[in-house]
Amino acid sequence: MYNKDDLADFVVAYYAGNRVIGRITVVERRDGKVSLHSLPTLPETATEKTRKPIFVGLTESRQVVLLDPVSDAVQVQDAFPADAFAAHIYMDPYSGNSWLMNDGDADGNDRIHCGDRGSSVTVIAGAESAGARFQKTVCVGRGHHQAAFTAPSPYAPDVPKLGYVSNLKDGTLSVVGNDPADAGTYLSLVATINLAQADKEGGVVDALPNTSSPHGLGYSPVSGKVYSLNSGYGTLHIIDPLTQQIERTLPFKGHSNLFMAGDGRFAIGRGADRKRDPQHVFARLSSFDVTTDQIVDSIELPDVYISKYFINPESTKLYLTVSSSGSPEQQANLKTDVLLVFDLNALPRINLAAEIKVGDVGSVTFVPVAGRNSLVCCSDAKAGALVVVDGDSDAVVERIAVPGEASHSRVWAMG
Repeated sequence: MYNKDDLADFVVAYYAGNRVIGRITVVERRDGKVSLHSLPTLPETATEKTRKPIFVGLTESRQVVLLDPVSDAVQVQDAFPADAFAAHIYMDPYSGNSWLMNDGDADGNDRIHCGDRGSSVTVIAGAESAGARFQKTVCVGRGHHQAAFTAPSPYAPDVPKLGYVSNLKDGTLSVVGNDPADAGTYLSLVATINLAQADKEGGVVDALPNTSSPHGLGYSPVSGKVYSLNSGYGTLHIIDPLTQQIERTLPFKGHSNLFMAGDGRFAIGRGADRKRDPQHVFARLSSFDVTTDQIVDSIELPDVYISKYFINPESTKLYLTVSSSGSPEQQANLKTDVLLVFDLNALPRINLAAEIKVGDVGSVTFVPVAGRNSLVCCSDAKAGALVVVDGDSDAVVERIAVPGEASHSRVWAMG
């Protein structure tokens, strides 16, 4: 087990704000000493929300990478605009490109790029480098969005390179070409998959928009299929990326999100039951085997509402943050200061390995360490602290104070 004196060196960026303005502090541990460096902050840009600069990342030299949402120009500079919007980013694991999700305005439209036809995703190459480059903005459906990426694998060698983006308001998936060798389709919309089920839409076939509410999207290189959770229907669509056809639809009630774990044999669904007991919320986690199309294990956790999920680089542990939801009576009993750790080596069994008291965690990042599980760094927004957890023992080994309290925080490893 680590102690404070022999922690590995790391550099972590910590964003803290109130969802309107914020700032970035770089926390560095080197040779046993901790130093904090707050980036210079510029005044608010005083523009409407859809025109505020988009924060993409930080370079190794601690410069800010920004995207102008109007011109799509990428700018690298020393100072952080106080009202820069921290983008919801998905990393394409095959190319390293960053896909920035734009949920659009209240109607779900990116009126700058797409008019009233939907919102968009913007692809950036080298997002955390001085050479960050804008690739393309692609119009998709109306958000909120999640993304997944397909590519050939030993089990499914014919699967094409594609990006899938779910569109919550429309009830569709946008399919985007993602093979740079195919100039005709690269970063272009190649298909739209309507997720509507006629039996859920009063008999209307291909209802658009519909109430499928896709929120949970993943690709399994084991099965070569794409999995879309329809949280509005309580079903799971299995999609063939060779044809963009829905092959099967399975019941998947009680889950509000879905993600792939490990090598892609198992998908994990998570949800919550707020109706059973007026005093308590019950979190639900289930493992789904893509080789049998069956839920193989499911557990419930009392007085827990799951928020975000993070998987360590070793793919050995799943970390779930918690938040507050439910009636006032239910919220009074909720655990809101813990980080839940699950042993992915136990799959298909869902095994809760640890429950760590860390505070109000906004996000989690990992610092790889040779021969060990990565260090786990968490942002405690309300306390203004970076919490460092030993990835092997699941013990808190250090809390580093970061100036200023905030209602929202994000943290990511640099370099």
